[in-house]
Amino acid sequence: MTRSVRLQTRSTVAIALCSVVGIMAFGWPLLASASSAAMAHSTDAPWFFAAFLPLLLAVVLAQLADGGMNAKSIAMLGVLSAVICVLRPLGAGTVGIEPMWVVLILSARALGPGFGFCLGAISMGASALITGGIGPWLPFQMIAAAWVGLGAGLIRGPRDGSWREIGITAAFGGLACYAYGLVMNLWIWPFTTGLATAIAFVPGAGLAINLQHWLAFSIATSLAFDIPRAILTVVLITVLGRPTLAVLRRAGRRAVFDTQPIGTVDVSRV
Repeated sequence: MTRSVRLQTRSTVAIALCSVVGIMAFGWPLLASASSAAMAHSTDAPWFFAAFLPLLLAVVLAQLADGGMNAKSIAMLGVLSAVICVLRPLGAGTVGIEPMWVVLILSARALGPGFGFCLGAISMGASALITGGIGPWLPFQMIAAAWVGLGAGLIRGPRDGSWREIGITAAFGGLACYAYGLVMNLWIWPFTTGLATAIAFVPGAGLAINLQHWLAFSIATSLAFDIPRAILTVVLITVLGRPTLAVLRRAGRRAVFDTQPIGTVDVSRV
């Protein structure tokens, strides 16, 4: 199996720190006290962005230090990020038409969880620069996309391009794309005004009530986007998965990622 970014100790620690920051940024509404009602992401999102970017850089530097990333893998990361940047605007304003997720998920599946984490975050940030989608939502999109890439690289199962692998990857893609929309609702839900009582954020109400309201809010506001996104991803992975994985893995082998010695040479006889 070829992986351009291997998860070693330092890489794992850096990704874990990124994820902890992301979980805190997303999860506070479910456990917020009443005093959190005045908090707005227009104020705290830049702090999240400021905390997340150095941690993302730490992931890349950890890969370099561990020997899991080199110039060739960085080049591939740039190429695939550019592909995602081109595909992302195709879904702008269209319900559920977001083919970019197929590239992210298949790339992470072929090239590993570390690569997927970096690709998800970097491509989401780069595409925002191109589309003008920079705002308080951007750091949340970056960490959520990074989690999708990480998960695609970590899921168990065969890595041989078989239909079984395609089925597992497609199932993950559908669930991940739905979960992306569900999680992204957490950043905006507490500050959406004019909501019905049954779906509004209630500061200090406790986990059970706010969890129920968040799920109801998601069903009422984003289900029409999340389900088509998930279905399209499943269909595209099923149709394009085998040839795309083959191309990505071939590119990884030719780039000689994770090269290991396969024997010794007696230099006295050369």
